[in-house]
Amino acid sequence: MISSSLLRRWAAVLAALHFLFVVQVPVAQAAMIGTPEVLAEQQLQVDRQQLLTMLDDQDVKKKLESLGIQKEQVEQRINSLTPAELAQFNQQLDQAPAGAGVVGIIVLFLVIFIITDLLCATDIFSFVKCINR
Repeated sequence: MISSSLLRRWAAVLAALHFLFVVQVPVAQAAMIGTPEVLAEQQLQVDRQQLLTMLDDQDVKKKLESLGIQKEQVEQRINSLTPAELAQFNQQLDQAPAGAGVVGIIVLFLVIFIITDLLCATDIFSFVKCINR
């Protein structure tokens, strides 16, 4: 037979282990996601994808190559834009005349480059000085 003091010790050890395992269980939190938040996230993805698909245009590729800018650099910068910047650029692009599409896209990308140079994210244009230094 097992002594009662040994049973008490085992009970205390098991209780302590049980307490340790229960305390470490993370508490799950759930909240409703509103329609405006979902729509804003979807719009952000659509805006970003629109800009990225414009990079596939042959005229845009040629112009960027003539400026010495790699497509990967543009993609990286587009992916790093804030939602507000993306919305602003897409709004400007939507307001551009139909014939000025390629020129508008190139100007848009140049503006993106200048903004990222100003924010010290890149250093492509030597005439643009970083505002954080």
